[in-house]
Amino acid sequence: MCELNNIEKLGARTVPICEAVGSVLAHDITEIRPGEFKGRAFKKGHIVREDDIEHLRRLGKEHLFVLSISEDEMHEDDAARVLAAALAGEGVTFEGEPKEGKVNLVAERDGLLKVDRGSLLRFNMLGEVMCATLHSNTLVRKGQVVAATRAIPLVVKKETVEEAVAVAGAIEVKELRKPRAGIVITGNEVYHGRVEDAFAPVIRRKIEAFDGEIVGVYFAPDDASYIENRLRELIEAGADLLITTGGMSVDPDDVTRFAIRRLGVTEMHYGSAVLPGAMFLVAYLQKKSEGGNRQSSVIDHQREMIPILGIPACGMYHRITVFDLVLPRLLAGEHIGRKEIAEMGHGGLCLDCKECRYPVCPFGKT
Repeated sequence: MCELNNIEKLGARTVPICEAVGSVLAHDITEIRPGEFKGRAFKKGHIVREDDIEHLRRLGKEHLFVLSISEDEMHEDDAARVLAAALAGEGVTFEGEPKEGKVNLVAERDGLLKVDRGSLLRFNMLGEVMCATLHSNTLVRKGQVVAATRAIPLVVKKETVEEAVAVAGAIEVKELRKPRAGIVITGNEVYHGRVEDAFAPVIRRKIEAFDGEIVGVYFAPDDASYIENRLRELIEAGADLLITTGGMSVDPDDVTRFAIRRLGVTEMHYGSAVLPGAMFLVAYLQKKSEGGNRQSSVIDHQREMIPILGIPACGMYHRITVFDLVLPRLLAGEHIGRKEIAEMGHGGLCLDCKECRYPVCPFGKT
């Protein structure tokens, strides 16, 4: 009785098998072949085709419960296709037919997943449609499923689908540029050979993971002028990303951030809401002008800036730090300022697991 009531609520009606072509099944139809097969022959929502009729008759069906889809309604599969098309932004596509009303969105390239959380919330608040995604700022590979969407009821109002399309924020996968990094390892103890450097191999490995190039690696004492000069040499060598390590705490010998300021940076933020990495620094230096008075767009402005990242001592001891959260976003062309760094506080506490499983963990997830 419950099943019949549910069918009635969906607006089902009974039709002779000969009149069922083009109709939508209101429930699953089971097939039993003794000793061979028992299972679903036709699923709920299947649109009956001409060549289905004889098969249905062999199953003993002379009448079917079918859905009545009015002009102002859509079948779940049709709705899912429309929703997926609205959600798939740059670097994202959807492939294949809907499965049980669901469509997967997949990355068209390697890159950084970006999800507009506000738009996603408005989309899901409509109630009869849904979209689930991976976390924004997740590194993804080409062909990876990044989201899935569907209409929840078997038949949904077109008006609801249209509202969903109107509020759908694009789910994107941003391409990452290949960095040309210059590195300055600071500290008297390393410069004078009292201790062996552990920073350079770590930074090199992380840059090369993005197919980046190391323009040069310098070692510098705790001398602001010396550090500044090495950074300038790296810029002249073509570095489009500067990385300094050490010298970021409050000891009198920690002068790295003062050397960075002396470069003439246009913006500098010291301190982050992430552990490990509270004494992290991000700054931006204007590239030398190549002439011309053309009006710059936001993207042009980002390309004209050289990001500078100051990594505190935690970068030597922890496999994953704030550096790993910031680097891919910079390579995706994002500007990381005070607001972006502050927002990282939610999810910015590393659990310091005995066996690190990042990125399959909550660190850096908002």
